[in-house]
Amino acid sequence: MLTYAIIFINFALIFYSVGVWSEKIQGNLKAWHLTFFYFGLVCDTTGTWIMENIARSIEIITSNSYFHSITGVLAIILMLVHAFWATFVLIKKDDLMINKFHKFSIFVWIIWLIPFISGFVFRMI
Repeated sequence: MLTYAIIFINFALIFYSVGVWSEKIQGNLKAWHLTFFYFGLVCDTTGTWIMENIARSIEIITSNSYFHSITGVLAIILMLVHAFWATFVLIKKDDLMINKFHKFSIFVWIIWLIPFISGFVFRMI
């Protein structure tokens, strides 16, 4: 199961990074970026759910896992808000918001990296 969790989390990194950085490079939000945001969200949620089940089954609880869990939940919530807000911006067709949305995208991506990186770091300690 751990292999599947790692695969999903890494696909989340790929999808989310492609969506966020393509949007930044292209200078405005497009529908295909939104697709990558949602794919990243689905992969991250799936990988997180699998990892949570693994941790519960072997009862791994440490202070590091609390930090990782809290930042992970925050990241998923922010990814969900980000995807919904991007959907709203595209539906509304507000050019100013479409052209400046990448600032919010990069902020969410950076916050998302905290639990992504902490998962690896805390397992190496």
